[in-house]
Amino acid sequence: MSKRLTVILLASMIVLCGGVFATEKGPISDVIYFNVKMSQELGLRDVAEGLTDIFMEGVSGPTLMGMDKATRDKMDIYSVPALTYALFVNPYPNEAPYFANVDGKDFFNVMAINEFRYALNDLINRQYIVDEILGGAGGPMLSMATPGQPGTYRYGLVANKLGLSFEGNETRALEAMKKALEDAAKIPENQGRLVNSNGKWYFDNEPLTVKFVIRADDPNVRVKMAEYVSLQLEKAGVTVDRLVWERSKASNTAYGSDPADLIWNLYTEAWSAGATRAFWEHIVRQMYASGGSYMPGRGTEGFWNFRNEKLDDLIDRAYTGNFLTEEEYWDLSLTALEMGLKDAVRIYVCYQDGFYTANSARLLDRFAYGLGDGVNDWSLKTAVTDDKVLFVTQYSSVGALFMSNWDPVGPDGISDTYSANVVTILSDPSSFESPASAINTPYRVNWTHDDIVTKVERNSEGDVVGTIDVPENAIRFDSKTKQWKEVGPGVKSMSMGTYTLLGGNMHQGQPITVNDYLYAFAFIDEWISRDGENDKYYEASYENYMRSGQDTIKGYIVNDDGTITTYFDYNFPASVDRTAQWGAPFLGVHRQPFVIVSWEIYEALAEIVANGSQSGTVYAFRNDPAVTQIDVLVPNHVKDIKAKLVELIEKGHVPNSLKGLITVEEAQSRYQAAIDFIDKYGHAYISNGPYYLSKYDPTANYAECRAFRDPSYPYEPYYWKEMLKTVRLSIDSIDVPAIIMKGMDTTVKVVVAEVAYPSEEVSKASRGSVVVTLITPEKEMTFDAVLIEPGLFEAVINAEAIEDLEPGSYNVLAIASLEGAVPASSVTSTIVY
Repeated sequence: MSKRLTVILLASMIVLCGGVFATEKGPISDVIYFNVKMSQELGLRDVAEGLTDIFMEGVSGPTLMGMDKATRDKMDIYSVPALTYALFVNPYPNEAPYFANVDGKDFFNVMAINEFRYALNDLINRQYIVDEILGGAGGPMLSMATPGQPGTYRYGLVANKLGLSFEGNETRALEAMKKALEDAAKIPENQGRLVNSNGKWYFDNEPLTVKFVIRADDPNVRVKMAEYVSLQLEKAGVTVDRLVWERSKASNTAYGSDPADLIWNLYTEAWSAGATRAFWEHIVRQMYASGGSYMPGRGTEGFWNFRNEKLDDLIDRAYTGNFLTEEEYWDLSLTALEMGLKDAVRIYVCYQDGFYTANSARLLDRFAYGLGDGVNDWSLKTAVTDDKVLFVTQYSSVGALFMSNWDPVGPDGISDTYSANVVTILSDPSSFESPASAINTPYRVNWTHDDIVTKVERNSEGDVVGTIDVPENAIRFDSKTKQWKEVGPGVKSMSMGTYTLLGGNMHQGQPITVNDYLYAFAFIDEWISRDGENDKYYEASYENYMRSGQDTIKGYIVNDDGTITTYFDYNFPASVDRTAQWGAPFLGVHRQPFVIVSWEIYEALAEIVANGSQSGTVYAFRNDPAVTQIDVLVPNHVKDIKAKLVELIEKGHVPNSLKGLITVEEAQSRYQAAIDFIDKYGHAYISNGPYYLSKYDPTANYAECRAFRDPSYPYEPYYWKEMLKTVRLSIDSIDVPAIIMKGMDTTVKVVVAEVAYPSEEVSKASRGSVVVTLITPEKEMTFDAVLIEPGLFEAVINAEAIEDLEPGSYNVLAIASLEGAVPASSVTSTIVY
């Protein structure tokens, strides 16, 4: 054999072997199919019969137990407190005389009276709703914090100290409501107009009415709960107009209409848990503060918006790290919650245990899931079938696969659970909260604890400020001049972090570089900044949600090795990783970090909204009936997006934030890659995750997501399945005497189990720590428990600790902790005598 032929053969073998042994990148499954069922029972039966692999709907206990045993035996069941129910109140005008003119007629809104709506807390018996409507498969709630998750017991104590209880107090509620209406009737503008006749209230000779919008697609819970609440309200002498509407109409009315139009006064809402959480101040902000974009008006310009400025200030300080100690963090968060509970604009009622199901024959083992929110994107990323095909079913009573517009910018976009279930496998954020531990975990941006530095102090005005000198050559985008500028001298920050970008390609094949991250930051700055009265690149509702977080970024340094150092004002003493995730560079510009599209799509959308579209449609980044909210899935919208991309190519357009960083030719290459993707797949959701949306048929309510096998993708198929395995603790029982006698030591026994995640294999706990806390109105007294034998911990409440307590009922809390796992908590009560 000639030497030349030998070399050729060896080279061929190397190429072939490289092909054979090349490490596959991307997810476990090759393809995931999504469909929708209009009945929960049908979804469950499809799982049992092998027609679908996973039903992404947490059904209630009665619904699951309504299936015969033979059907249930074919399913793996994942149980979590996954859904919370609340009453959402429209309090407009939220001031006396409590009425407003609507279409030429005065309408008196009883929910505008703070004392009246606050009394709803006592009017409803939350425990009754759990027992009779949820069939016991759930629990009552007094705030937004889902019981059983880390740190939530503190939030429950706030409600307890206000005198709120699970059972309520109907007599007290009716007395408070009567007094509130009698006081309102004495206001000069209401005299002779707001009157009580034979126990019923009237305004201008018409029944005093509450317009109660009720979601028809949830007949087993929301419809029944609303009927119970309506009957209770009618005991107060008001008339309830039960508006039982399909989900889109109901949701758009409650969240998309101007509260001043008074189309609605009360709404039955439900929230998925969203994630497993270790800290909750951002949820306080989301659910009780105007900055969270979920209060009446939602920050929409031109609408009436509910605001409590003091609450907003407190929770923004907790949200942005404006505190020195963990104790101060809790004070800010809990005080803000107390104010939110008193505002009574969102009144939590209960949580429902969600029972998620998977076909036990098709799935080779149990997959990851959120201990706080159930089956989620990590379930789909870690599910294993023999054929590497996964069939997923969602539930929709109206048969729609998605509920909100796929607007990757505006705060209203991609806001429903159904859309999120798909989007979260299409996009990889910089970091995520672990579904098992709630710890902030690097994903597409990496850091170590050594990379994160925090230095803060309190200034003479009492504000927490940073003492880290931001380098003068750190850059920040200036929306007025449309340029990156050095921050200059004298700028300080609380924290700094250096981050490694994991790179890879976007779904259209273009590489992710530091420029993609710089573009995203500049985009947010541009659209939250009103540079003049007629600034076309500004959206008020977007600023309302994004401003406080964006302003904490003081500057970036792009290092020679490709890393980015962020200087930012965020401080969180309880967790370095939480501090780190705040400063991590990001690719997305949406309020949800998992919503990401490529920068050329953002640029096309911005130009369409600001300067018009080929079709003449007026688009916006908001849900407003006066305009059309952008949607990257709708064919007519996609046609306009493509036309704008063509226009950008023809003009040689380079985004302001990338001028000097890329050439015209490089920008044109990105635009063309996006056009090619749109031509192939028919939509403009171009992202960076382990799957891409390969087919979508809104008529058939069907979506197909195929694995992104690009060799640049940073993770191999089983990487996260192994990384997410852990052990958690579960408190099976707390044994404390029903009566604790003063003068005697009291032993508290806590039975604790170790539970392997996600396999759910259970054993008696032989490690970890357990703390027992006796909660009094003045303080919390803690007692360390010791391991007596596997599974049993004991703590002693010594006699001296309770010597000065007033006789009465007290809560006893046990918390079991294990490094790297979600702490377990359980509470019971005892009487000190």
